[in-house]
Amino acid sequence: MKFVDEATIEIAAGDGGNGCASFRHEKYKEFGGPDGGDGGRGGHVWAFVDPNMNTLIDYRYTRHFEGKRGQHGMGSDMYGAKGEDVELRLPVGTEIYDAETDELLFELLVPGEKVLIAKGGDGGFGNLHYKSSTNRSPRQKTMGHPGEKKSLRLELKVLADVGLLGMPNAGKSTLIAAASNARPKIADYPFTTLYPNLGVVRVAPEKSFVIADVPGLIEGASEGAGLGHQFLRHLQRTRLLLHVVDAAPFDESVDPVAQAKAIVNELKKYDQTLYEKTRWLVLNKLDMVPEDERAARVKDIVKRLKYKGPVFEISALTRWGVETLMLNVYEAVAKVQRSEQPVDEADIDPRFDEREDPRFAPK
Repeated sequence: MKFVDEATIEIAAGDGGNGCASFRHEKYKEFGGPDGGDGGRGGHVWAFVDPNMNTLIDYRYTRHFEGKRGQHGMGSDMYGAKGEDVELRLPVGTEIYDAETDELLFELLVPGEKVLIAKGGDGGFGNLHYKSSTNRSPRQKTMGHPGEKKSLRLELKVLADVGLLGMPNAGKSTLIAAASNARPKIADYPFTTLYPNLGVVRVAPEKSFVIADVPGLIEGASEGAGLGHQFLRHLQRTRLLLHVVDAAPFDESVDPVAQAKAIVNELKKYDQTLYEKTRWLVLNKLDMVPEDERAARVKDIVKRLKYKGPVFEISALTRWGVETLMLNVYEAVAKVQRSEQPVDEADIDPRFDEREDPRFAPK
């Protein structure tokens, strides 16, 4: 299914039915009295948060949604039936904006939640409504009220605990495939990832977290270059970012440090809050570096980046170091979930277990 994370729609709740002015007509009942019922309410427009949906593709081509009009009131004390409601099924993480004012109206974060986004018009009053001891034959009635009409912009931000960040071909897709149940497209050319991928990382039977991979960023992404800028919003709800860096680029003229700095600059230009989010450095493809040169390569990259946080050395392709990385990530995410406090980096152990892959164990 094609991934669509933006859509603009027009919604209109149903108008209320008109009230009825009527009098009882029965044989031998000369003064039967008023019996005109009220009009029915117009149909509402609801948003239902469907956990089984992950895209807004349904709203890319169908853009107009209208609730049914309420039935008019009738004689014999009969009220009009309410109009049929309309239910829009939206994925978890959808934000609903007013397309004209750009005001955020609703944020759908709870699976199964149902939110009223356009209210149907109330029905008009029939003459039965105006009957009193001093007004025994009222002829008043009122028209139904119009339903709400809105132009809305839908924007989807995926819900993930951890986000992967990096240049194209840094190995993000390989990492999410190695660590989770996601199966993204993997190839030896840039921009193989064209839309966000979500995966569930399970470190124990009842211990898991959600990780998101977005298309790779390039310099100038915040101004519209490449694809990644379109999907940076999907990292805004994450609790932790993993900055994946290709420590052994195929082209020797490519500097991993310059690429890493360019990514950080793009984050800062795009959103200051995203830039200040906890970010760990993950040096990937170290299986391509000779064993006796790895320590020096890692030290050089960290020193030139002036990076002070945790550094993880991995090979996503061979899964070396991936298990230790994910265990640390889970502990950090679980701690944030419990307290919603910043991650204490003193609890992080970036050292990997040599038993994970005997091919990389020290000799």
